[in-house]
Amino acid sequence: MPVIDLATTPLRELNKALHNIQRGSNDLTYEVANPRGSHAVAVGIDGPVSVDVNGSVGYYCAGMNDGGTITVHGSAGPGVAQNMMSGTVVIEGDASQYAGATGRGGLLVIKGNAASRCGISMKGIDIVVHGNIGHMSAFMGQSGHLVVLGDAGDALGDSLYEAKLFVRGTVKSLGADCIEKEMRPEHLQKLAELLEKAGVKDVRPEEFTRYGSARKLYNFNIDNADAY
Repeated sequence: MPVIDLATTPLRELNKALHNIQRGSNDLTYEVANPRGSHAVAVGIDGPVSVDVNGSVGYYCAGMNDGGTITVHGSAGPGVAQNMMSGTVVIEGDASQYAGATGRGGLLVIKGNAASRCGISMKGIDIVVHGNIGHMSAFMGQSGHLVVLGDAGDALGDSLYEAKLFVRGTVKSLGADCIEKEMRPEHLQKLAELLEKAGVKDVRPEEFTRYGSARKLYNFNIDNADAY
């Protein structure tokens, strides 16, 4: 297993190595030492590569991930897994603002808390947060799932489209056009699958509340002008 020490190896060399893996190579598991808050660690992976980062990272870690499995044994700065297409990203600690922003697929697991705008403009990504999330999370969320085992801050799901939100704890306030919705059997089944994938144990899907779009802001209506 290749070990790349960012204390002695430039970050550019790490990302170059992850991008240039040859077809049929056996070197598909990498370990990154001493990230020391570096930005853009393991970005742009486009294959089945596994990367373990031993420490905390800065902004945009695992951005544009497409098929890789990246685990950060620490916390992550803003924009982790931004625009992810597929694969899995796991943050063992906390994540800063706009985690999973514009993500189109794959699974992002945050085992600590996530700050504001978690899942902003999500377009198909699944996000599971073991702790709490900050304000304006899932703002303009278009599709995918946001699962929160803790509490949610102000304006959850503001201007939401068709993303599905599941919160186990309390929600400080709902954003424009976001409402509480019925939890049907298909939602319980999907939630159970996501909890299992995220390694969540001893938590039942029935403990969550589902939130979604009221669908009043899809088209401009003068009667709803105050909500825009």
